[in-house]
Amino acid sequence: MKLYFLRHGEADWPDWKRSDDERPLTKRGKKEMRDFAKFVADLKVRPDLIVTSPLPRASQTAEIAADYLKAKLRKDELLAPGFGIGQLRTVLKRHRAKTLMLVGHEPDFTNIISELTGASLKLSKAGVALVDVDPESEEGRLLWLFPPKIARK
Repeated sequence: MKLYFLRHGEADWPDWKRSDDERPLTKRGKKEMRDFAKFVADLKVRPDLIVTSPLPRASQTAEIAADYLKAKLRKDELLAPGFGIGQLRTVLKRHRAKTLMLVGHEPDFTNIISELTGASLKLSKAGVALVDVDPESEEGRLLWLFPPKIARK
């Protein structure tokens, strides 16, 4: 199965007074996501389904991606911060698809990708990784990793 891991876009609000879980994307984060989603769409990325963390910064990222990639979108509480390999197993069972895009957070995605593939990496904000995963063995191969700045080139 093909698994895309998309980290949410920029949501840094220096004077943010409310809960961290409520932070939305910044204007720059939304623009960066639109640019990057267009780039990924041009690569013919076509997930069967996009599943997102319910946090605003992730769900806004997922909505932008779903619009450009013409994909169905669902929220799943398990993708909130703290997402690990156990939650991944449950998400894969809940949302059966050959090609799935997950939208969530760091360091969760880096940790899961490393566990699946053995790769040493860091997924930047608005970055995406494609992993080919054997759901039975829970082993994967990192096929590619793009930071958002590649969309500007």
